[in-house]
Amino acid sequence: MSESKEKVTEEQAAEKGQKQEEQSAEKENEETEELYSQYEDFEEDELRELLVARDQKVQELEEELAEAKDNHLRKAAELENYRKRVQRERSQVYETAKANALDDFLEINDDLQRTLKAAEELEFNDTLMDGVSLVANKFKEVLNKYGVERIDEEGVPFNVDMHDAMMRQKPEDDSIGSDVVLNVVESGYRMGDRTIRHAKVIVSE
Repeated sequence: MSESKEKVTEEQAAEKGQKQEEQSAEKENEETEELYSQYEDFEEDELRELLVARDQKVQELEEELAEAKDNHLRKAAELENYRKRVQRERSQVYETAKANALDDFLEINDDLQRTLKAAEELEFNDTLMDGVSLVANKFKEVLNKYGVERIDEEGVPFNVDMHDAMMRQKPEDDSIGSDVVLNVVESGYRMGDRTIRHAKVIVSE
């Protein structure tokens, strides 16, 4: 494109833009004149009343908008609380199902542990005991994987959330106070804050 043609095009664009601005200004002036013509026959008191009515309407609309925003925020908060409650309940159901499933295997794990303990006092076939030890270790790995811990500590305060008292007896050591776990008859298990099975214990008087 030649320089002369580019110049003509720029001038045409500038002229078109100026014309659009003039048309816009003319339209705005017409709208302003029309607005004035609507109220030119009104008295001052009438205009004042119209302004007061307009301000009241604006205030009403602002109050309605604020109420709508408040309702929206309240609904959003209710929805978020509902989402959290569903998520919490779903997590509780999952944890309960997991605990119930693991509970079926705890007695097997106890039998394996008792077998290993008895093997320390009696003579067993080494190959057989190696197999039992291997299975017991795999059980332990599975329980550790799901965060399951044994409750088998002695000399600790009795805790109703973890212990089930089978009997009370006077301790041989006079320095031991009351409500202390003297002996664990059967180990318990817990997973996080949930006790899967209470430990059966003997408690000091």
